[in-house]
Amino acid sequence: MTTQELVAQIHKKQSFLCIGLDTDLEKIPAFLLEEEDPIYAFNKAIIDATHDLCVSYKPNIAFYEAYGVQGWSALRKTIKYLNKEYPEIFTIADAKRGDIGNTSTRYAKAFFEDLNFDSITIAPYMGRDSVEPFLHFKDKHTILLALTSNQGAFDFQTKKVEGNELYKEVLSVSTTYKGAENLMYVVGATKAEYLKEIREIVPESFLLVPGVGAQGGSLEDVCKYGMTKDVGLLINSSRGIIYASNQEDFANAARINAKKLQASMVKELERLN
Repeated sequence: MTTQELVAQIHKKQSFLCIGLDTDLEKIPAFLLEEEDPIYAFNKAIIDATHDLCVSYKPNIAFYEAYGVQGWSALRKTIKYLNKEYPEIFTIADAKRGDIGNTSTRYAKAFFEDLNFDSITIAPYMGRDSVEPFLHFKDKHTILLALTSNQGAFDFQTKKVEGNELYKEVLSVSTTYKGAENLMYVVGATKAEYLKEIREIVPESFLLVPGVGAQGGSLEDVCKYGMTKDVGLLINSSRGIIYASNQEDFANAARINAKKLQASMVKELERLN
């Protein structure tokens, strides 16, 4: 999917919501455990109930790898279903990969070619030759971890390197990579006050923003400091939507919570216009 196609979907749906599919067998409704593939059954129900309210889904790969072959099969069926039934949806493999070039190329092939995701999250610590292999794929996007929403982000990301915070170095240097036009960045909603300076470095890039809602991030603050003329934001919500209920009404409860967040996004888009 191209960036222009993503922007078009945002305006069509009046939403820049990304729903995280962090599917945990210990949290999904108990009756689904009787299904042949409970992970896929849960995901499909959530997707069918919310697809018109969001522009993206983000399976967290660890939640699938944890269940071995069963989990990987459920992931494969989930992405295949999305691509077939809702091809307008921007898909994110939240895999947080990052390794030397040859290995990165294999990761890229796995998620971009075999599974056919539109994008993947990448840890940039190993530098240029670990990131650029992902940037060689046409109409695929690489989402670098820049400034994350967890407390441990302060261990390294905000430390100064030659007078500049490390996350700013990640942003600045990455813009020189071959294929940098296919880069997006993870910036936590709990770090909204940093967005003004981030936009000075990557003024037009899309930002994937976790942390709104359950983690205390403010949608209004993120939009105030981070929104661009093309919106430039994907606001992720996972637990607050998919686990809104653990009863038979779980899909409808997820829709209700997604609708609340999407309605707030309509107001922010009106301000943009």
